Amino acid sequence: MNAQTQRRHIRLLDTTLRDGEQTQGVSFAAKEKLQIARALLQALKVDRIEVASARVSEGEKQAVKDINEWAAQEGFLDKVEVLGFVDHKLSVDWIVGTGGKVINLLAKGSEKHCREQLGRTLDQHIEDIRRTVTYAQEKGLHVNMYLEDWSNGYKDSPEYVFGLIKGVLDMNIGHFMLPDTLGVMTPDEVYSAFNDMITRFPGLRFDFHPHNDYGLATANVMAAVKAGIDTVHCTINCLGERAGNASLAEVAVVLKDKLDRELSIDETRIAMISRMVENFSGKWVAANAPIVGADVFTQTAGIHADGDSKGGLYITALRPERFARKRTYALGKMSGKASLAHNLEELGLELSEEDQRKVLQEIVKLGDSKAIITADDLPFIIADVLESREYQYVDLLNCYISSGLDVDSTASIRVRIKDEEDHASGSGNGGFAAFTDAISKILQKHGFEMPPLLDYEVHIPRGGNISALTECIITWKVDDRELKTRGVDSNQVLAGVKATLRMINRLMHARA
Repeated sequence: MNAQTQRRHIRLLDTTLRDGEQTQGVSFAAKEKLQIARALLQALKVDRIEVASARVSEGEKQAVKDINEWAAQEGFLDKVEVLGFVDHKLSVDWIVGTGGKVINLLAKGSEKHCREQLGRTLDQHIEDIRRTVTYAQEKGLHVNMYLEDWSNGYKDSPEYVFGLIKGVLDMNIGHFMLPDTLGVMTPDEVYSAFNDMITRFPGLRFDFHPHNDYGLATANVMAAVKAGIDTVHCTINCLGERAGNASLAEVAVVLKDKLDRELSIDETRIAMISRMVENFSGKWVAANAPIVGADVFTQTAGIHADGDSKGGLYITALRPERFARKRTYALGKMSGKASLAHNLEELGLELSEEDQRKVLQEIVKLGDSKAIITADDLPFIIADVLESREYQYVDLLNCYISSGLDVDSTASIRVRIKDEEDHASGSGNGGFAAFTDAISKILQKHGFEMPPLLDYEVHIPRGGNISALTECIITWKVDDRELKTRGVDSNQVLAGVKATLRMINRLMHARA
């Protein structure tokens, strides 16, 4: 491959607002469509967008009008396209009525579809297409043409496909859009088919419209581009019917990094638009989705964090900075010193080696019972660990707390006080009250009276989620002063339990 071919420019048509809206349960409001269209063309800088199917509804028509009005003002109108049907005037008039300039005509790309769905012969279908194209061009529309189910048509009835294209060659079609409608092709089949199409019709412009039913959409795009295709269709977040379309994020990065192709898009906007489409569609991206997933720039294993700090050993071309994101280092049972060090540096905190060891021990311990420990949790853990733990008079060995609606909570606990084990049960109007009742029964045997509780605060990190760590700070009245103790746990009640045990141990130590 020569250098000129390697740097060939590949154009992206985003069809999130048309084909992506065929995702089960997805229906964008008119204002949402406009915002997505603006983001795609103005921020992300995709080459073309397909925004709707003609004749769907009056609401859809208004949405397309709004998009076209904005696009005309900003100089993008020729990049806004609408799918239309071989219905002579109906789709054309609908699109013209929205101020549109481009129709993507849906023709039948397989003989079986033409015969069984339309009840037409190839010649009859070509004549129907001619009537619609002629009318569209009279109305000032630019015409592209889909060959629906082309992948099966090419496999089962190739002469039909070739005959269809030959029959419309004189119609001034802009792009011939070849879809793998049911996502059935392999990369080898894609390469062979497109190589054949381009060789047979060297003067035509072909687009590839892949689907992801076998999880091969991105690989199939690579094969099509290698065969000579220079326009690819995709969607944000892989939206689309069934398993979805090709993911724009994956396609863009793979074409640039693996095939050394040039693209128009601004990579730094990919994640932002992904979040926008998530919010508007209600379809959430998997945390491990390439490029846009929440966790894809997070190192979990301590050895990887160590390798990064010693020379970027686990860093690839997929650097988060490319996409206006940041690399993070997970905290949990697989964390090591380097993971903690990265997070402390990010927070601007410094700890001694001994304190780092203690904090890391607590992180690993919490990681066994909590799926996610975030950097926002870290200050809670540090504050909890740095309080003195040199004395441990009461050790909680087991604690079972049960709560229900309209019934008292119960607690069953087993503790070790000095060298003796004891157990008790308690009840109360909440889990913490039940624990307090149980521990009080045991402590009374040792001459220890629980001090009055003055205040009980529960905190989670700002922006925390339901799995965030909980910090509980309890204020006790001890003689004529106040004593505050802290507990940290992913369970809110157990955070209060830990704060209570810390108070008990501190007072026992003071009275020893």
